[in-house]
Amino acid sequence: MKKLVIFDLDGTLLNTIEDLGHAANYALQKNGFATHTMAAYRFFVGNGVRKLIHRVLPEDFRNSETEELVLKDFIIYYDEHCTDFTKPYNGIEELLLTLREQNVKLAVASNKYQKAVERIIEHFFGDINFVAVEGQKDGINVKPDPSIVFSILAKAKTPKSQVLYVGDSGVDMETARRACIDSAGVTWGFRPEKELVEYYAQHIIHNPDEILNLI
Repeated sequence: MKKLVIFDLDGTLLNTIEDLGHAANYALQKNGFATHTMAAYRFFVGNGVRKLIHRVLPEDFRNSETEELVLKDFIIYYDEHCTDFTKPYNGIEELLLTLREQNVKLAVASNKYQKAVERIIEHFFGDINFVAVEGQKDGINVKPDPSIVFSILAKAKTPKSQVLYVGDSGVDMETARRACIDSAGVTWGFRPEKELVEYYAQHIIHNPDEILNLI
């Protein structure tokens, strides 16, 4: 039986792609660069906002000075607009409430910077008592480095054998593998099912309520 479920945020609990895309396009346009379609952002996100900015910039401008400039404008915009279009995926709210009723501990592990993670979780899931809400912090490696998972495990005091990690990308599946915990890849997120399989997802989930069968 699983006693702790760790969820990725973007593409797993919430569809955040439009707010991320609009923030990045705002920062690009402000600095004189071409923008991208919302569909393209599905493959730009996943490794934190610094990597996102690196990917959306033209190759010749991928240097630390330009990236920092664009990142600053991205964060200014995103801080104000991170809940404009973002919404939970169908069935997620019901899933979290059911897990809570079953006394399963819940946590979030995201590569999004900590301030934004906390604001978004409070906005959409303020009535859910997460044992840990972990985002990107200075000095700590982002996923797939498992440090964020180890931090959650220390707070939740749950053995690895009783933990399930749920995410929508190869980054998430690799994070779970490195942390030596079971993984479930969801198909409603930003990345194709093929990627989940390639990164050795132990379970493939097509609907949120299927997670209950793994608990």
